[in-house]
Amino acid sequence: MKLFLHELSYQLRLYSRSRELAFFTFLLPMVLYLLLGFAYGDQEIQGVKGSDYLMTGTLGYGVIATAFAGLSIVLVLRREEGILKRLRATPLPAPAYLIAVLTTTLLAFLVQGVCIVAVGMLAFGASFPSHLFSLVLSMLLGAASFAALGVGLTGLVRRSEGASAIVNAIYLPMLFLSGSFFESTNFPQLLQAVADVLPLTYFIQLVFNVVWQGDQIWDRPEDVAGLVVWGLLGAFVAVRRFRWTPSED
Repeated sequence: MKLFLHELSYQLRLYSRSRELAFFTFLLPMVLYLLLGFAYGDQEIQGVKGSDYLMTGTLGYGVIATAFAGLSIVLVLRREEGILKRLRATPLPAPAYLIAVLTTTLLAFLVQGVCIVAVGMLAFGASFPSHLFSLVLSMLLGAASFAALGVGLTGLVRRSEGASAIVNAIYLPMLFLSGSFFESTNFPQLLQAVADVLPLTYFIQLVFNVVWQGDQIWDRPEDVAGLVVWGLLGAFVAVRRFRWTPSED
């Protein structure tokens, strides 16, 4: 436990000192939220103000950017630079390292979520979430699911040079298909069918209904189950394919 807490403290310091992570994790989602909110925040989307809908969509953008894209790219870079390989030669247990990295990611997303909700309240007059406990559980479930998918993806990326391209090719289309920034109901039927089973769709639906429809997390078993299934799939791939050593030429 002492080694884990020491590693967690170290990972938190690394995260907080990275200007790139600070921008893409905290500032960029809020900038997009403000721009889109001022552009069509007064329109009605799914029975709520556009700015309210965008708040849940921005939380969706935050979870996939932080727990999936950011995590997978960082792990691939550390693997290919030999950092993960060298860690195996230290007294730090491998599971403790991964848990520390994942815990840092979860904490970062929770802080990001607080910032996004605060922006919604201050800039667009959003009300404070009434079911705060369910919202936090929903965010943790989503972050855990996407983190598992992110770790699993690292086993499919062979080179650090291609990490960003592969990750962006997955998560950027998912952002639009899942309706992070606008309703996806006008998509062709095939795309709508794909969007309906994406993990980000389950997350956005879960958070939207908890925040704006008065549901508790246990009132949304379909969305919870969808996130759990995707998380288990990511964990299965991670167990089978995750590597600590750089790829061989």
